[in-house]
Amino acid sequence: MARTILVVDDEKTLRETLADSLEAEGFGVVQAADGREAVDAFRQHKPDLVLLDLMLPEISGTEVCRVIRAESTAPILMLTAKSAEVDKIVGLELGADDYVTKPFSFRELLARIRALLRRSEAQAQAPEREEVQLGRVTVDLAGRRLLRGSEVLSVKPKAFDLLAFLLRNAGHVFTRDQLLEKVWGYDYAGETRTVDVHVHWLRAQIEDDPANPIYLETVRGVGYVLRQRQAG
Repeated sequence: MARTILVVDDEKTLRETLADSLEAEGFGVVQAADGREAVDAFRQHKPDLVLLDLMLPEISGTEVCRVIRAESTAPILMLTAKSAEVDKIVGLELGADDYVTKPFSFRELLARIRALLRRSEAQAQAPEREEVQLGRVTVDLAGRRLLRGSEVLSVKPKAFDLLAFLLRNAGHVFTRDQLLEKVWGYDYAGETRTVDVHVHWLRAQIEDDPANPIYLETVRGVGYVLRQRQAG
């Protein structure tokens, strides 16, 4: 069955060009020209992935992202302007899975779309059946939750993916590029800051003192490693 992608962009030419190109690759495509249309289309068609421009009329792309993430775990791939660093970070904080910066090549966009869909499908077909303890925090891999006692901690979808990967490979040091490839699912030749942002979010939840982490450690000049220890 063809995967359906919701393409949201107020630039008609770009939106229709993307739609035509994606349909040529075998995807079903739904289009929306503004934020309000995007939310309505998402609820009506329940697409497998959302390609979301952040600069939208009616309702902003960041608000659309927030609404979709509250209702679904469908991958969200943001389209951002080259200079919109703040928008990128806000979008990731709201639960977007990845972003591409305009102008972009369709080949790169397609690779990222396919990687996100593969990961989404794998998670749906092979749910985890275990819990892991990191000091006072329980990582519920099956339920994709972090718990401190009975309190459910807030965690971004891609941040949880990163934590789950590091837990499965505890004690192994990964470079940022390796984490981008393994967790985001493609060879990422651009900014590695994405990994640093997600590590920052995770430390705020799993570490008693995020400024001096004992679980998710930085290996200077290399990358990151997760170590399983008991809280002191």
